[in-house]
Amino acid sequence: MSLQDELTALLRTGYRELPAASREVMERAGKELAASGLASRALRTGDSAPRFSLPTATGDTVSLHALLSAGPVVLTFYRGAWCPYCNLALRALQAHHADISARGAQLVAISPQVPDESLTLTEKHSLAFDVLSDIGSDTAKQFGISFDLPDDLAVVYESFGFDLQRVNGGHPRSLPVPATYVIDRDGTIRWSFLDTDYTARAEPSDILSALDALPAAP
Repeated sequence: MSLQDELTALLRTGYRELPAASREVMERAGKELAASGLASRALRTGDSAPRFSLPTATGDTVSLHALLSAGPVVLTFYRGAWCPYCNLALRALQAHHADISARGAQLVAISPQVPDESLTLTEKHSLAFDVLSDIGSDTAKQFGISFDLPDDLAVVYESFGFDLQRVNGGHPRSLPVPATYVIDRDGTIRWSFLDTDYTARAEPSDILSALDALPAAP
C-alpha cells in the first residue's frame, strides 16, 4: 500500500466523524489556501535552498550548510505532532530511512513546534532522524510555504484540543504546507513536492527515485 493510500484511508475514517460545521470550515479554508497562489510562489526544483540553522529536539543546532557538507539532504516540513497525517508521513519516512541513508543522503524534518514537542514525537515514533524546531516558521517562510490559519479554522482546531499556542511557542497561527525537498550538495533543490492539501504527502518511493537521479559527486 502506498503512503497516499494510507492517507486516504485515514481521511475516510476520521473526516466523516467530524461535526458538519467543522468540516465546512475546513473545506472552505482548504479551497482558499489552494486559491491563494502560495504553491506557485513557493520554492521548487531548480531553486537554491535557503540556508538555516535550527535547534534539534535534544537542544543541539543543525545547519543546512553542515548537512550538505556530508551529502544531499531530504528536507520535509510537517505541521506538528497533533496532525495525524503528519505522523503517518513521518512513520513512512522512518520506514525508508535506511534506504535514504544508503544513498548517502540525510533526512531531516522541520515543524513549527518547540523542541520539547519534537522530542516527544521523536520518542513516540522512534525516529532515527533529526526533527528541527522552526518556531515562528521563519525557515518555512524562506521556502515560501508558510501561511496563517484563518480565524474560523483556528477556532475549529482549538475545539479539537490542539493547543497551538503552547506547542508552537506563542505562534499559534503560522503553519507550513506539507513540503519535501531533495537538496543537492551545492544547495540546489533537485526535486520538490508541496501541496496545500494537508492530506497529500511525498511518496517515499518518489524521494528515493529523486536521490537515484542526482548527479554523481565529483
